[in-house]
Order: sequence, then C-alpha cells, then structure tokens
Amino acid sequence: MAELIKVSDFNGGDSDEGIRVRKEALVNGPSKFLREFMADGLEATLNRMSKWLVAALFGGIILWRHDSEVLWASMGCLLNCILSIVLKWILNQERPVSTLRSDPGMPSSHAQSIFFTVMFTNLSIMEWLGTNIFTVTISGLALAFGSYLSWLRVSQRFHTVSQVVVGAALGSIFCILWSWSWNAYVLKAFISILWVRIVVVLGAAGFAWIFLYMWFVFRLGMRRNSLDKLMKAKLHSILVKIWRKCTLRSPNRWT
Repeated sequence: MAELIKVSDFNGGDSDEGIRVRKEALVNGPSKFLREFMADGLEATLNRMSKWLVAALFGGIILWRHDSEVLWASMGCLLNCILSIVLKWILNQERPVSTLRSDPGMPSSHAQSIFFTVMFTNLSIMEWLGTNIFTVTISGLALAFGSYLSWLRVSQRFHTVSQVVVGAALGSIFCILWSWSWNAYVLKAFISILWVRIVVVLGAAGFAWIFLYMWFVFRLGMRRNSLDKLMKAKLHSILVKIWRKCTLRSPNRWT
C-alpha cells in the first residue's frame, strides 16, 4: 500500500502507468502474502503438528477396530520407532541443516512413523470393506496425506529427500511384515498361550504410555515429579483395562 500511494502521488493518480502499477499491486499483493504464509506459516505449523495428526489417526483406528490385532499393531508402532532410532545412530548421516537438529537424519523417523500408520490404516480399510473403488480412493488419499506430511520434513530442511524416502519405505515394509506375522503366526499363539497375550498387552501399553508422556511433557509442560505420578496411575489403568478385555472377552474382539 505504501508503494501504491507513492506512485499515485508522483503521477497525479491519473496516468496510465499509475493505474497499471495499482492494478499489479492489487493482483500480486494477496498472492505474495499467501505464498509467504504457505512457506513460513501453514507448512511450518503442519510440520510441527504432524506427529500429533498421525497419533490421532492411529488412535482413531484403535477405537474403531478395538480388537486384539490393533494391540499387536500398537506394539509394532513402538518397535518401528525404536528401529528408526537405532538406524539413525548406526548410519549416522547428518541432516541437511545441522543447526536445526543435532541428531542424525537417516532415516526420517517422522516419515517412518507416518507411513507405518498410513499403511496400517489402508490394510484395516481393505480388511473391513474389501478391495473396491471406494477403498482404493480412500487408500490413495491416505497415501497422499502421508506423503505431504513427510515432504514437509524436506521443505522445512529437517531431512533430505533420500532420508524421507528411506524412512517411508521402512515404515511401509515394517507394517506389512508386522501385519503378516500376526495372521501367519501370532494370532494362534495369542489365543492359546497366556504369555503371548501378556507380551502383546505390555507392548500396547508401552505405546500408550509413550504417547501420553509426550503429550503431557510437550503440550502441558508438567513438572517431572507430578508427571511421573500421573503416568504411573495412567499406565496402571491402561494395563488393567486392556488385560480384562483380552482375558475375559473373545480374543478377536474386546468390545
């Protein structure tokens, strides 16, 4: 607007040049603002929220399915995160901008977790509704959503393209193999062997505990002592609830 006033004053507000500049300012001004907002505002915000969006999606799948397989998937999600951390320190590849984060960047743990969740979502939808145009469309949208959130790690310069691609591939493959192992081996053992149920329940509880811990630490800023007491109570409640549902109900549904 300052440029518009100066040009108008200089040209008397009547010349063709002044009118042309005013039109360009009106047309280009909003688009420039939107570009800057998309680059520095919306994308940065979505990048910061990506882990919570994915966690909310996974939590929605847990509430929707509420069966023994989703407990196994929760345990797999936790192990997938551990695998990413281990690979980071083994490969020890720097991030594109080391001043943003000091830890290694290969593979991208965000992309690995995102695609584990997206793949499990797609497998759940296919298992529930079969393979048709609707489920293929939903799966494609989920993949596009996961790809965009993963690409934000590149646009915000936290990872290189190769780090994100490797993380996405690892998360997808790990989810497929983890789901296959449930149907091939673990389900029968879960039904017949008590200690297998205990391991699966503990793995699911560990996933829930880590999520709650991250939420209270980073979002609510609670002190460590009060947080530890609260988390112990929450963990005990989760363990009791899951254990009752797994032992007193059908192995495949714990409604």
